[in-house]
Amino acid sequence: MDKQRPGEPRWVPRRAAPPLPVPAGVRQALWLTKAQLVPGLPARVLRIAEEPANLLDDQDERAQRAVSRARFWDTTEVAPKRESYCPVLFEELLHLCRIMTMKHPSLAKRMLTRDYRIAATWERESFLLQVRGLNGILLNSMAPIPPVASKEEVAATAEHALETFYPILPTIDLQEVTVYKELNDTGFRAGYPYCHPHTLYFLESANIRTNRFRPEQLRAKMMMFAFGNALAKAKMLYGNDPKVLEQPIVVQSVGTDGEVFQFMVFQLNTTDLVSSDGIKNLVWIDSDQPLYEKAQCVPEIKKRVVTKPAGIYGFQPDTFKKFLALYLHGTV
Repeated sequence: MDKQRPGEPRWVPRRAAPPLPVPAGVRQALWLTKAQLVPGLPARVLRIAEEPANLLDDQDERAQRAVSRARFWDTTEVAPKRESYCPVLFEELLHLCRIMTMKHPSLAKRMLTRDYRIAATWERESFLLQVRGLNGILLNSMAPIPPVASKEEVAATAEHALETFYPILPTIDLQEVTVYKELNDTGFRAGYPYCHPHTLYFLESANIRTNRFRPEQLRAKMMMFAFGNALAKAKMLYGNDPKVLEQPIVVQSVGTDGEVFQFMVFQLNTTDLVSSDGIKNLVWIDSDQPLYEKAQCVPEIKKRVVTKPAGIYGFQPDTFKKFLALYLHGTV
């Protein structure tokens, strides 16, 4: 994230574990974004993942080679560090996804953006909140992702009761600053052809564990920035007046530390966020999906006998299927 300038508030997730019973992680993010959690990925995304026409030729073998290239072949180090192999793995997997452009030409109407800044401001009960700053790598599209939930499913969210943290304030561990200007900015100029946010990618590639977000914190960060991108887009399209959106806005998010993946789909149904009553937003989360169990960089030898050769162990093909399905979502 960018360094904060005076007068620029933003939502800042904590890296250190908050003392119990502070509402942290996804539970807190659900309250901040007025969202209802649906475990797992949407059925439409899972259907894309299982459809034979949406698979690459020799897909599992290609994905394993991508892992091997990131962990073994892209470096002269015996055991490359996470800051090296995590971004390489992401680029390799994204390259495999782009191969599908031959089957689905509309995938060419995408653009990958780095180092862009988002700003979104909203009121939640008596709190004025803002999320802003650098927020990962964004895949933009010329066309939006269609709504995932039906109008009936959206209407049913009005019956969902959001979790409360009384007597603890739900904003207790957020950074409090002075707001000089309420900003809502997608980070792109008017007329930019790839104007619809599609998928955010977050790479937790710090070598030292304490410098990386834990999975729960990473999922909260993914949710807040997916929501921020959707909210900024909604205010650009429909204005600042709080309302239930006739055409919900969907933004996806993928996070990884180079081994385990977090998948998320966020559907913004309403910008009326002050009250906890009424229509809620929806978020689907598929947590802690390993792409592989271990990369054995050096063979394990006991008594001069190789007991475990170097290589990738415990490869999970379904994880890459989900990665690819989210990339294809909105096109197939």
